[in-house]
Amino acid sequence: MDTAVVLDVMYQTFQLLLKTALPFLLVSMTVGIVIAIFQAATQISEQTLTFVPKLLVIIVLLGILGSSMMAELQGFFIQILEMIAGG
Repeated sequence: MDTAVVLDVMYQTFQLLLKTALPFLLVSMTVGIVIAIFQAATQISEQTLTFVPKLLVIIVLLGILGSSMMAELQGFFIQILEMIAGG
């Protein structure tokens, strides 16, 4: 393998990582900020109040985006296997 090929595979890996993780991180951060503002306004300091809504939103998001994410991961895995098999 050439250095350019390795760098290209690493670049594709980081792009795939961002495509799969960024929606979850952004939604989780947004829900956390909204709940933190609500807690600051009402002076409620319950720890589970932030955890449970984030968990539910992430589960819903996984149900919505899960199949497309899996297709992306499978395509990348097949591409890597073809590179290994091809030499």
